[in-house]
Amino acid sequence: MNNFGSKKIFLFEQKSNNCLFDNHSTIIIHPDVFITASFYFRPRIKTIRQFQAPRGTHPHDVAVDLTKGGPVWFTAQGTGELGKLDPKTGNKTFIKLGNAPGSPMNGSAPHGIIIGPDGGLWITDEFLKAIVRVDPKTEEIKLFPIPENITNNKLNTATFDKNGVLWFTDRSGYYGKLDPTEGKVNVWPAPRGQGPYGMVSTPDGSVYFNSLTGNYTAKIDLATGNLTILEPPTKDSQPRRIWSDSQGHLWITEWATGKLAQYNPETKKWQEWKLPGEKPQPYSVYVDEKDKVWVIDFGLQNGTQSMLRFDPVNEKFEVFPLPSDHSNIRQMNGRPGQVWGAESGLDRIIVFSTGNRTS
Repeated sequence: MNNFGSKKIFLFEQKSNNCLFDNHSTIIIHPDVFITASFYFRPRIKTIRQFQAPRGTHPHDVAVDLTKGGPVWFTAQGTGELGKLDPKTGNKTFIKLGNAPGSPMNGSAPHGIIIGPDGGLWITDEFLKAIVRVDPKTEEIKLFPIPENITNNKLNTATFDKNGVLWFTDRSGYYGKLDPTEGKVNVWPAPRGQGPYGMVSTPDGSVYFNSLTGNYTAKIDLATGNLTILEPPTKDSQPRRIWSDSQGHLWITEWATGKLAQYNPETKKWQEWKLPGEKPQPYSVYVDEKDKVWVIDFGLQNGTQSMLRFDPVNEKFEVFPLPSDHSNIRQMNGRPGQVWGAESGLDRIIVFSTGNRTS
């Protein structure tokens, strides 16, 4: 037994309008794998599985290999590393991104991570002040520094457009792009200063981002870098994360108002839905292969944070209580039948089985 120890926690029976915890189930706390209780929803059973990372790694964002059973990559923000999880075995390996002696987090603070069209792992790293590419096979690390005049950067999220160009947000008040074929980073000051946050590409290759404190969503002109500002219907809503469904509709979490928003680029119309509960705080959002919308609520409902699934057809939420009041799941990602996230407050990686048929 190593220093993580092991422990059993027996779940009490808890009923709500949506679910019933199985009072015979247990959570096995183990240094490698958690197999958790089932959440009973009618008509299907939803299950979650958790994987313990080393204490202090503080996993932040995840990037999921779309191959069934393939690895899940994550940024270990607390230790300045790139993590790799094998879901079949629970084994985790790490690649150090920084090597500055004596610096906090080894000179690296990785935030966002995506898998590029080239198969590489692309990371936004605040302490390295760079976009980082890691070759998943050779583990070769290549840095693309941001301009030196941006001294207080807060690199956040990245995405690729239809031309293979990487775009990224910087919460200190910038957005930018990197063409891997040129290797040069270009940046633009964001309207209303600090705030650029979540970012996404739609199926047609368009790129949008949210400004958390600027209180807008923006569409980027890929040729010029100019923006078209989209004003949410609720003032000061603090749009945070953003994802696209298969139709190109944008799904946005509104942190300050407790709402989930949708923007339709074709009709230019917005819709909003208030999350259940007294004081919801929607953080991240992910749309699965069935166009169901998954949302993390940092607000406490019955003592825990929650995962919610929203059905755009019937406009109803299902609530899945999480095992903790401080899971703090950040950016989500997934593949058919699964939604993945990092519990940054617990140093764990978590996966939700959606119940969707995958074949």
